[in-house]
Amino acid sequence: MIQPIILLFISNIFMTFAWYGHLRDLQNAPLWMAILVSWSIAFFEYCFQVPGNRIGSQYFSLAQLKVMQEIITMIVFAGFSAIYFQVPITRNYVFAGMLLAGAAYLIFTERS
Repeated sequence: MIQPIILLFISNIFMTFAWYGHLRDLQNAPLWMAILVSWSIAFFEYCFQVPGNRIGSQYFSLAQLKVMQEIITMIVFAGFSAIYFQVPITRNYVFAGMLLAGAAYLIFTERS
């Protein structure tokens, strides 16, 4: 059950670099190059995301997978922002995390 979470974390790291890495590394490159590099990185995202969701669907509902992905995205993005762009993690990140924890509680305790 931990395998899909690990795969989705790895996928999200690639996704975050594909979405935002070009803002720093390819700032002066032509737009077509940033798109091509981002799509190349996104390929690796999908190599982890697809099996992560397929394996995860054996243990989690679709809603649980989605909320889990949002939580993973927030964790990865906060770390990426702080480390790669030196953006401080503010209290709003903490509050957003608390709201996501509330969403996880609601989705993971839902009775059918």
